[in-house]
Amino acid sequence: MEHTPPSQLAQYIPVLILLAVAVGFAAGTLLASLLLGKFARTTKAKDTAYECGKDPIGSNSTRFSVKFYLVAMLFILFDIEVVFMYPWAVVYRDMLAEHLTRNLILGSMISFLGILFAGYLYALKKKAFDWKG
Repeated sequence: MEHTPPSQLAQYIPVLILLAVAVGFAAGTLLASLLLGKFARTTKAKDTAYECGKDPIGSNSTRFSVKFYLVAMLFILFDIEVVFMYPWAVVYRDMLAEHLTRNLILGSMISFLGILFAGYLYALKKKAFDWKG
């Protein structure tokens, strides 16, 4: 007796079950929150915003300078680029054993670092890292 592999659609059944459980859990917790929240006693003190035990004073939507967002985006950009170097460093020794890819992997990282350094110099030239100004 031959064993026939399951059809391609049958392989998606576990994914559909997981999706149904996730949606059911989300809907169930939302419904429970709505139902149980109707029985809670609310007061004005309970409904005010809480921040470190201090009374909220002033507007809750303060405006930040564009420089703040620029520095934050540059930090995230360079931080993520450094994270890309870790997998390369892990496999570098193994890749050295393969003579065909020895120069390729080193050249690709040197070109990556060159482009990253050029971007860093450009940001320095445009004074993107200066907080004031």
